[in-house]
Amino acid sequence: MLLGLVPGATAQRTQIKGFVDASAYYRNGKVSFGLGEQDLFITSEITERLSFLGETVFKFSLTSPTDFDISVERIILKYNYVGNHSVLLGKHHTPINYWNDTYHHGRVFFPTIDRPLLFAQGIIPLHTTGVSLQGQNLGRLRFGYDAMVGNGIGSGDVVDNNPFKSATLAVHVKPTDGMRLGASLYHDAISKGSTMHNHSGGVRPVVLNRISQDIVTGSVFYTDSVFSRKFELLAESSMVNSRSDSLGTQRAVATYVYAGLRLTEKIIPYVRLDDIRFTSNREVYFLSNNTQSFVGGLRYELSYLAVLKLEYQHTKSPLHSASDKVTFQVAVGF
Repeated sequence: MLLGLVPGATAQRTQIKGFVDASAYYRNGKVSFGLGEQDLFITSEITERLSFLGETVFKFSLTSPTDFDISVERIILKYNYVGNHSVLLGKHHTPINYWNDTYHHGRVFFPTIDRPLLFAQGIIPLHTTGVSLQGQNLGRLRFGYDAMVGNGIGSGDVVDNNPFKSATLAVHVKPTDGMRLGASLYHDAISKGSTMHNHSGGVRPVVLNRISQDIVTGSVFYTDSVFSRKFELLAESSMVNSRSDSLGTQRAVATYVYAGLRLTEKIIPYVRLDDIRFTSNREVYFLSNNTQSFVGGLRYELSYLAVLKLEYQHTKSPLHSASDKVTFQVAVGF
């Protein structure tokens, strides 16, 4: 009733979607059951040029009194100022590579059960709070770009503890249907005293000296048919150079290759290889732990928004004994 009294008021198109997953896994001689993330995904067209995207995740946390935490993963205001060019303000998935730029937290869309190891071990800064310029599908090659400045790795969502901003420049082309080639450069400075939030679990170390970090990433995505996607290939590699006055430059290279083959309309067997290597044991920011992993699995698509996955993973690293894990996951969207 109230909207009808406002001159020129029009209906605002807002969509609210949800995603959730649950799993059972066998490791170290026992079977366990677990809940994954529940993802609340909101999009809204405020005007013809202004839109909103919000993504909030409810997930398990050992430090929470209720065993679950609320995590705001993305809040983005997007203004399309001309053609296919836009300016975006808020908390983004850092557009460093294809995976982080394409998949949100709904596991139903993941080609595997979990993200590749370069995300799990903190090689990639998953989020950036800041402002970016974006262009999509420009010219015959369908060129795209993202140019972003924002709070750095050692900072939070509301304040940056560095005088300089992080900077990301990512470009890609789509020369044919089903192919995307991308490259990106990320630069940041991590101030002394910042928390190393790429370390999971336990006490998180503190940066003892200022660190300058550059990440160069290349990615290739290919599928033989945009509609049937009988065969799909995704390969990405990131090289990280971390420099400090005390230890000089240290380098890490993280790579994964995924391949899947659709045998029928619903059944897709797949494999993924992960490799993370550090050039020195004197790493200034990461935990120096060369890790390799093999993943083999079977994806069964009941529908676009209901997927079953059965997966075996073997992981080995010098700091931990080799491990084997079998996981069954149910992921849905609603």
